Amino acid sequence: MANSAEDVTRLLRNWGQGDERAATELFPIVYQELRRLARRYMRNERPEHTLQTTALIHEAYLRLVDQRSSHWQNRAQFFAVAAQMMRRILVDYARRRGYQKRGGVGVNVSLEDDAVVAPERSQEIVALDSALQRLGAIDARKARVVELRYFGGLETQEIADVLGISAVTVTRDWKMAKAWLRQELGQ
Repeated sequence: MANSAEDVTRLLRNWGQGDERAATELFPIVYQELRRLARRYMRNERPEHTLQTTALIHEAYLRLVDQRSSHWQNRAQFFAVAAQMMRRILVDYARRRGYQKRGGVGVNVSLEDDAVVAPERSQEIVALDSALQRLGAIDARKARVVELRYFGGLETQEIADVLGISAVTVTRDWKMAKAWLRQELGQ
């Protein structure tokens, strides 16, 4: 079974070209990585939380399956798409829980590398999503860097590969975006 990033990239490309055998070989590999990402999001959740890790994985997985005609470039791009999907799932979940951004009142959001969706953090996820949308209107690349790092768990070089920029630029964008978001979110 394939395990290296190059093998995953090859399988993604083959699957994108219609090779169902490649999909069969690929999914156990990427599913484990999706599980790792979802666990990262959910590790601080209380046991009875209604959004379970498995549900997050399966929802993201189903959305990724719908992307099969995509022209996958590499493993990092695939997981960047997965990060974007997980972000949407988490934000949609938080909104369904009835949390709305409070008018003009800042909400503290930790911009460390971990995201969780406890009910008390649902409001933070919605606030961060709104702030990311505003940042995206100003500087789409910086918003994408935050999304890939915060929601996707990608490393600096992986983000650089996905966005076609240098690792130094990713680091600079990450620092600037964090500062902008802290100010925007009232920290």
